[in-house]
Amino acid sequence: MAATDAPTPRPRRADAERNTAAIVDAGLDCFLADPQASMAAIARAAGVSRVTLYSHFPTREALLDAAFARASDEAAAALADGSDLASLVRTSWRLLDRHSAVFAAASAAFPPEELRERHDRILAPVRRLVVAGREAGDVRTDLSVDWLVTVVYSLVHAAAAEVQAGRMDPADAPEVLTSTVLAAVRAHG
Repeated sequence: MAATDAPTPRPRRADAERNTAAIVDAGLDCFLADPQASMAAIARAAGVSRVTLYSHFPTREALLDAAFARASDEAAAALADGSDLASLVRTSWRLLDRHSAVFAAASAAFPPEELRERHDRILAPVRRLVVAGREAGDVRTDLSVDWLVTVVYSLVHAAAAEVQAGRMDPADAPEVLTSTVLAAVRAHG
């Protein structure tokens, strides 16, 4: 058989694609609820057998990697369009918190450099807006950009924790969080 006569790979069947998507979706939901979620629980949540789950993801780490990649991609895409820090925080705080929960689940399974790379990719829009705010004179310069990004990220998680604990109304959280973030990063002058 000549090199040009080599068989072409078969495209994945539509049901296999649906199963993969359902498994990753269920993995995300399960890892958010319980970072130690079992493969059996994820298979049940996805509506597939364990055999099907393992045919797509041979290890828990492989599934966790796929779920972490999906969460990272979703967060990076959602945050990329932020035009200012206030609107970014107001509209994206739940997504940032969702990413954090998956990040916590992945932290035990993946090397720190891989975690940092994905984390940095998600926080890049926050960093970009902090730097732009500094250049415009709106963001304080007495603290490092890294610290200000950490402050924003930490406040997002604090707000999410308050909502989850029932101490903050979810309807109030975007405005409370946004005003707190802006007070923390605003240039004094």
